[in-house]
Amino acid sequence: MTTTGRSLAPEDNPYGPYLTLDRQHWAELAAVRPTVLDEDTLARLRGIGDPTDADEVREVYLPLTDLLSLYIERTGELFAASHEFLGLKARRTPFVIAVAGSVAVGKSTTARLLAELLRRLPHHPKVDLVTTDGFLYPNAKLAELGIADRKGYPESYDRKRLVQFVMDVKSGAPQVTAPVYSHHVYDIVEGETITVNQPDILILEGLNVLQPAPRRADGTTGLAVSDFFDFSVYVDADDGDVRQWYLDRFMTLRQAAFEDPTSYLVQFTSLNDEEALHVASGFWDDVNGPNLDLNIRPTRGRATAILRKGPNHQVSWVRIRRV
Repeated sequence: MTTTGRSLAPEDNPYGPYLTLDRQHWAELAAVRPTVLDEDTLARLRGIGDPTDADEVREVYLPLTDLLSLYIERTGELFAASHEFLGLKARRTPFVIAVAGSVAVGKSTTARLLAELLRRLPHHPKVDLVTTDGFLYPNAKLAELGIADRKGYPESYDRKRLVQFVMDVKSGAPQVTAPVYSHHVYDIVEGETITVNQPDILILEGLNVLQPAPRRADGTTGLAVSDFFDFSVYVDADDGDVRQWYLDRFMTLRQAAFEDPTSYLVQFTSLNDEEALHVASGFWDDVNGPNLDLNIRPTRGRATAILRKGPNHQVSWVRIRRV
């Protein structure tokens, strides 16, 4: 069932020790059940320019949901057994899933689809979805730090606050709040928060969620948000495809800004299409592309599962970590 050819040495394999399954083999792993999302639901869950359809859900996301269900069940059994051994009585803590990948690769759609499908499991778990965008420093703080042009890089996040948030959720705290980011205004919404109340499952979606802990000046390291994950998904694609998806999304959002003067992108509506594409290309080539190369893709090999997309945004194969 593996589509890999020769066995690669670890240093030659950019993905690591994974089992690779092509789409057909992966689709055959799904349990036979009537879980199908209707078009209205899919339209609500899809990101801009993302063509994910019912076939994609059935052939890619149902098998992934089934595998996640198995992980959740077995993790719960281990939790119960270890607490019995230690003579402890405590409410089971949330199962934490990370979804990582580049800007415009479709990770938000993946996260929303997984949340919807997991909620439809037979025991109907409570699932919360939080994006790490809310833990970006506000624009004013980024400017103060001199990193306004590095938004989305690891140093542009309040990592201490993010780690504390996930640690509190994982520890079973009854109520944990997170800041809110608005893509509409391209900044943190002051005074607005979202609240997480002891979910069964937390999905954390973001660019750098798989980053290891940064090294301190004295050479030591602390906790990383990835230390609290039970399962992680990396959404992957060719650089050229992701760049094109980013440009397409920028132009779509810019078009919408013609009718909304409060949009961050309204500043680009005075440009013609060629000029706007030039600006968007600069954003990708100077910020998002380098961030993908330097910070995001190097974490790919830390994921439990890798979904590889083709030019049409459809997943062509899936890799599952062997060890």
